[in-house]
Amino acid sequence: MRILLLTFLATLGAFAQKVSIEFDPAASFVKYRTFAISDGQLNSRNPALNSELVKKRIETDIDRDLTAKGLAMAPGPADLNVRYTFGAAREMKAEAYPAGWRGWGTRVVRVPYAEGTLVIDLLDATTHSLVWRAIATVEKSNAIKVEGKIDAMVGKSLRKYPPKP
Repeated sequence: MRILLLTFLATLGAFAQKVSIEFDPAASFVKYRTFAISDGQLNSRNPALNSELVKKRIETDIDRDLTAKGLAMAPGPADLNVRYTFGAAREMKAEAYPAGWRGWGTRVVRVPYAEGTLVIDLLDATTHSLVWRAIATVEKSNAIKVEGKIDAMVGKSLRKYPPKP
């Protein structure tokens, strides 16, 4: 029984943060050499997640990770314009676990959690079209813990750039 519980908890931890990407298969990512962070939005009811400090942290992480990929931050016009949106919402989810005599039966409990979502868009500066998007989500017990995962959300998202055809 303990092995089953440990396996379940390990699986739950592995899926706590999810990243999905989509991209334009017709876009030639080798031509992009520079980027500029043009627009960032914070959409959270929690004041701790709607601060300029969070915005600076996300922009610094994006700059660091894209620079590590070989792109350069451009002070003027750039090949790629970066937009991002970060938000957190309080949600409820139902969890079921065995209960009753010898595990016959199920008990369902509603568990509150905070879901943080970071969307990073890369737009071609000449055509103004979306060429790459990453959506990272994380579930934590409260919004302050979501803030602690911002660096990992940006890092996991941009680790998948440029996309492999």
